[in-house]
Amino acid sequence: MNTKQSSSAGQARVKRPERHQVEWRPLALDQCLPSDHQVRVVWRYVDSLDLSPLYSKIKAVEGVAGRDAVDPKILLALWMFATIEGISSARQIARLCERDMAYLWICGDVGVNHHLVSDFRTAHGDVLDGLLTDTVATLLHQGLVTLETVGQDGMRVRASAGSSSFRRRATLQKCHQEAQQQVERLRQERESQSEQDQNDKRRQAARERVARDREARVAQALEELDKLQEKKKPSQKEARASTTDPEARKMKMADGGYRPAYNVQLANDGDAQVIVAVDVTNAGNDSGQMAPLHENIQQRYGKTPEKYLVDLGFNSKHDITTLEQRGSAVYAPIHSEEKMLERGKDPYSRQPGDSDQMVGYRQRMKTEEAKAVYRERPAIAEYPNAELRNRGLQQFRVRGLEKVRASTLLYALTFNFMRMCHLGCFA
Repeated sequence: MNTKQSSSAGQARVKRPERHQVEWRPLALDQCLPSDHQVRVVWRYVDSLDLSPLYSKIKAVEGVAGRDAVDPKILLALWMFATIEGISSARQIARLCERDMAYLWICGDVGVNHHLVSDFRTAHGDVLDGLLTDTVATLLHQGLVTLETVGQDGMRVRASAGSSSFRRRATLQKCHQEAQQQVERLRQERESQSEQDQNDKRRQAARERVARDREARVAQALEELDKLQEKKKPSQKEARASTTDPEARKMKMADGGYRPAYNVQLANDGDAQVIVAVDVTNAGNDSGQMAPLHENIQQRYGKTPEKYLVDLGFNSKHDITTLEQRGSAVYAPIHSEEKMLERGKDPYSRQPGDSDQMVGYRQRMKTEEAKAVYRERPAIAEYPNAELRNRGLQQFRVRGLEKVRASTLLYALTFNFMRMCHLGCFA
């Protein structure tokens, strides 16, 4: 087919893009965003929070010289909206703040960079923890959260460390020595080069900072190695620690493989299905994690849950006894229940080493009513875990228990905000 235009028709007239014409557009940034956009709800929620602890840390104050700080509301709103969209990279958020209308609207012509965004995620764990408590306490006051039934579950989240970064003592000592030598060599280079332009000084400072960070991480890995070795039996292999994330541990993941990870513990209210308490450990299993988080709930809200639902991995005689003594009825599967029944043994009677509270728990789990209550556990305890996974909590981008916990709290706050929207707290 001949696609050439006939000469008699003349040249086609089309509207071509003009990108160099200077013109004024009488539009405010707020007019560029739909009135029902979700980011507006995020901002209203952030604006309702008490962020005075964050403002108190700002050194730029009225009457004192210095650059104005970026409003903490902007940074918190950026992270919450990014989490809703499944974004967990500070660099990606910074890029979106230059081209995406929702992120531009949050910033309101305030410039941010990925360093500022990344630092905010990990620098205010105590404040984020307080915001979680305040949010749930408000829902308690409104009657949306009752804490009558609480479900706890743990999930292993991949750490920001490779399996190959785990080293034994001899290798770690060699790495530490090399790191110390590198720091000293860079220091001597800096002192010997007195005349440097500004760019060279920045590069030199960056190299020294990286070297010092590596030395500190390897030193911490040696300290963590001592803790790990104390827990091992003499017959077991020598312990290993990571040079990049010393507090991470190799754990068995959902697919059966072993990778560096952290154990995220979440306690969730059975009525509103909001997260009421968060903890992060580097323990490889859930045994022993029930009593600490239960105590956390009591201290936060001054209330003891009536029913506490956990899976088999939490079934510890010590923890069950502790929770029963505190006034909570534990609902969890009994260890080896089916095998004992097959052998003609009664798993609901007193077993060696059982406390009176443990016997009461066994008798309770014998009833159909208790089994019906336990069947509610997946909807209460596993739903938040799945939602956080879908929002990007597949692998941590930060290192160390403190930073990992702060990052998890941001996810928990965002999840609770979405639940509040579902419950009608924010239109």
